[in-house]
Amino acid sequence: MPDTLSSPPRLILASSSRYRRALLERLCVPFDVMSPDVDETPLPGETPAATALRLAVAKARAVAETTESAETADAPRGVLVIGSDQVATFDGLQIGKPGTHENALAQLVAMQGREVEFHSALCLYDDRTGDTQTDDVVTRVRFRTLPEAELDAYLRAETPYDVAGSAKSEGLGIALLDTIDSDDPTALVGLPLIALTRMLRAAGFPLFAAHGGRA
Repeated sequence: MPDTLSSPPRLILASSSRYRRALLERLCVPFDVMSPDVDETPLPGETPAATALRLAVAKARAVAETTESAETADAPRGVLVIGSDQVATFDGLQIGKPGTHENALAQLVAMQGREVEFHSALCLYDDRTGDTQTDDVVTRVRFRTLPEAELDAYLRAETPYDVAGSAKSEGLGIALLDTIDSDDPTALVGLPLIALTRMLRAAGFPLFAAHGGRA
C-alpha cells in the first residue's frame, strides 16, 4: 500500500453526473470533477455487466490520461481517478436514460410488477502504480404496479429523464418500488460508496485524516 498519509494523492471523479458528485461529497474528502470523453454505446453482444465495467474503466483511464499529459503542481502526489457507469437490464435488454417524458413513461409502464437489474460498475485507477481496482455491484429492484396517471404525475414532479430506468430511488421514485435487493444502498443512485471506500483504503487514501484520524 502506498504511503500517502503525509501527501495524499489528488482524487478525481471522472463523471459529469450530479448524482455521483453528491454521493462522493458524503465522504467529506477533497476531490475534483472532470468529464470523460467516452462513447457509452454498448458493443454488439456485450452483456450489461461487461458494458458497465468496460465504461467505468474507460472513463477513469480517459481522465487519467488527461491529467498525466498536463504538468501540474500536484503531479508528485499522484492521482486516483474514480470511474463509474450504471447499466439497467430488463427482459434481457439494456435500459438507457429515457431522455424524454414519453420514453420515461414507456419504461415505467413496461417495468410494472417486474424485476429490473442494475449493474453499478466502479473503477479506481491509481496513476502512481498503474493499478486498476474494479467491482460490479448488482442491485435488483422490483417495481410496483401503479395506474398510468400516477406514473405520469411522478415523472412531471421529478423529471428523471437522465436516470436509467426513470426511477430516482433517492427521491419520490422510491414510491414506485416494492423491493430493493443490494449489498450497497448507494449503488442504485450511481456510485457504490461501500466498494469505493474499500478501494480507497487499499490504495492508501487517508479517508479519516481530514477529520482528525489516521486511515
